[in-house]
Amino acid sequence: MELTTTQHEFIESNPSAAMITVGEDGFAKAVRVGVAVIDGELWSSGTADRVRTDRLREDPRCTVFVFGPGYEALTMETKVSLIEGSEAAGKSVRLFRQMQGRPEGSLAWYGEELDEESFRRTMVDQKRLIYVFDVVNTYGVE
Repeated sequence: MELTTTQHEFIESNPSAAMITVGEDGFAKAVRVGVAVIDGELWSSGTADRVRTDRLREDPRCTVFVFGPGYEALTMETKVSLIEGSEAAGKSVRLFRQMQGRPEGSLAWYGEELDEESFRRTMVDQKRLIYVFDVVNTYGVE
């Protein structure tokens, strides 16, 4: 399912979201993440050793709740695929450039300014990956 122009603009203006997976105990597990639309797809970043990554390997279903101003919000029911390995570093640069509004130059990372090569190396060292959300249903902002 493609996001509408309104939904895309809402995400671009409000990149803070909750990513919700289901744990082995059956309870919803929420974590705050940054999101962006890249080439029409919803992306976020994580690492290979995160618990939510393990959960998504077992069950790719995930709900993403994008926070807006006041009580506005966009909820998306999704299925997640992972971009990992050598491809993930370059995709991480694209994602973080979009989220930080920096089409070129350095990128911020935990209070530091990193040139692009250092940023890529950091992504590899941290085993960063990209969560790609295939949106199957939306509600909230239309």
